Amino acid sequence: MEKIKVLFVCVHNSARSQMAEAFLKKYGGQKFDVKSAGLEPGVLNPLVVRVMKEDGFDLSGNSTKGVFDMFKNGDLFNYVITVCDATKAEKCPIFPGINKRLHWGFDDPSSLEGTEEEKIAKTRVIKEEIKAKIQSWIKEIEGE
Repeated sequence: MEKIKVLFVCVHNSARSQMAEAFLKKYGGQKFDVKSAGLEPGVLNPLVVRVMKEDGFDLSGNSTKGVFDMFKNGDLFNYVITVCDATKAEKCPIFPGINKRLHWGFDDPSSLEGTEEEKIAKTRVIKEEIKAKIQSWIKEIEGE
């Protein structure tokens, strides 16, 4: 069976899309070929690296990638899923050959305010929201 190709996109590929990629790779098994990218690649968010490590994921060696580079390379995906706010998602290029473009809005860990502990707590909440969405989406895909 051919793998389902999925691309997660957020603004900087520093937080939400990285988490979504890691969770789909873990929970989706061999069914998916998963990548993530950003509209404006940035620096990996250290809070995300920290809270993902709590779940056994080491993202510290990951690099951020640009969605427009993938577009220019002609990469093909069955699903392009934006995980940023709707306004930013509109800037995502239209990839040829995609079956579905989905939008899942999650808060941006990079824009959180408060003490370090408050930011970590909020980042954990975002992580759990992304994990739950990935797990429910896998069940949805398996039902198709």
